Amino acid sequence: MSLNYFLPTKVLLDEDCVKKNAELLGPLGKKAIIVTGKHSARVNGSLQDVRDALASQEIDYILFDKVESNPTILTARQGAAFAKENNADFVIGIGGGSPMDAAKAIALLACQELSDDELFSGQYKNEILPLVLLPTTAGTGSEVTQYSILTNDKAQSKTSIATPLLFPKIAMVDAKYTVGLPLKTTINTAVDALSHSIEGMLAIKANSLIDLLATESITKIAGSFGKLLSGDIDAACRAELIYASTLAGIVIAHTGTTAVHSMGYSLTYFHHIDHGRANGLLLAAFFAFVEKKNPSVIRHLLDIMGLKDLAAFKNTLGSLLGEKEKIDRQDFEKFADIAIKAKNIANCTVVPTRQDLYNMYVESFE
Repeated sequence: MSLNYFLPTKVLLDEDCVKKNAELLGPLGKKAIIVTGKHSARVNGSLQDVRDALASQEIDYILFDKVESNPTILTARQGAAFAKENNADFVIGIGGGSPMDAAKAIALLACQELSDDELFSGQYKNEILPLVLLPTTAGTGSEVTQYSILTNDKAQSKTSIATPLLFPKIAMVDAKYTVGLPLKTTINTAVDALSHSIEGMLAIKANSLIDLLATESITKIAGSFGKLLSGDIDAACRAELIYASTLAGIVIAHTGTTAVHSMGYSLTYFHHIDHGRANGLLLAAFFAFVEKKNPSVIRHLLDIMGLKDLAAFKNTLGSLLGEKEKIDRQDFEKFADIAIKAKNIANCTVVPTRQDLYNMYVESFE
């Protein structure tokens, strides 16, 4: 047996975990930069909880709340400059995947001068501001990964910064911050987490330990399908989903993602389709592609979800995601050309060709 497992992040998953663990912030420095978006962190109470925790430890802070959906390199550079100008000692990222990914890039760029190409090179000095991350959606898992995903206009896609430097020191995971999320966002983020765990089990870097975590994550998400479909999402369901999301983040921290993510990035970049939704729109076609050469692994995944067959999986995703966007076939040609260049194409246990990618796009939308 061969295992590879590394998670340097202290994970605190509990109600009121920010308040209960405020003393852990003290050793990180005397001034924090809080990185978030304009709206949700104020509404769900997470920003106030962080402010109160910092005040209790007599830690000063500055606020960078300019993070947009699918953050750009420019936004990360602006945040890093703001951190440096104000002598921030550490970074607290609050939000969904966008603010957390931006916080990671800001922490890196605040300590290192990197060109746009160097930012994605994987070659860095061992210098970064310490990171604390608070997820406020149950989908991205960024609070426990070494990845930061930024919009990269040069590549006309989203591109990953990947380095162990980006692992947060602390992840504070509290389901109460997700209570006010709209149903659409709740579904899209749950599907994102589902995609992470499924892709982890279909990646060449998977191992038996990671499969256990992925199975637990998939089981919890699939157990929530009924409530997601009905819209009756109570606090217990939200706690299950954020737990599953964090597990899914641990999974992809070890395995990386597969072709589903490579393909989904073009749907987000060119058609502004939410990342989790984009993955969900492609998953059934990816299952069908893998099933041709490895039917046993797809049967295993369907069993975990309690689904009879691939048609049931496709129907469940269709019910969750609703009517699909209309996209021209010419776009799929372009998307396939972009996706085939991505590193995670080679991470699939069944590696697709460029034509396979095109066919999956067509199958997903037509």
